[in-house]
Amino acid sequence: MTGGWEDAADAVEVHTLLEACDAHQADATGTPRPVRRRETTVALVDGRHVRLLREDGRAVGMFTLTTRLRAEEPPGQPHADRPAYLSRLAVAPDLLAAGSPVGVRCVREAIRLAGSLGADALRAEANPDLRGTRAMLASLGFEQCGPVHSDALSDSLV
Repeated sequence: MTGGWEDAADAVEVHTLLEACDAHQADATGTPRPVRRRETTVALVDGRHVRLLREDGRAVGMFTLTTRLRAEEPPGQPHADRPAYLSRLAVAPDLLAAGSPVGVRCVREAIRLAGSLGADALRAEANPDLRGTRAMLASLGFEQCGPVHSDALSDSLV
């Protein structure tokens, strides 16, 4: 098997994987798909914030990692001087359906990368309807620290 981690270079490929994963998760949970803006994807790819996992030439997983402090942290977050933010975690739908560990590989890579960037905390956002994703994050040591929303907003985990 060939492939591995790379900085994403193709915003169309990233956006296509993200929307396919969103569609799969929405169908599986009976919840609406999040609205994704292609311009945001382009900006994140151009800023080298998107990591892509490739297997046999195919994009199978991705996430966004940023370190820029947000204007306002959600209430209940533990203090961090240099937090990193994990978002837009996506796995190819066929691999999700098969129970592949690609999502775990993505989060482990985000943890490794955040540490290499000097982050003292990794904050993750997760849709509360995605119980599998939340359970996976918890199994990797993340704890819920923000409010749980039942609408399109996401929770914060650290």
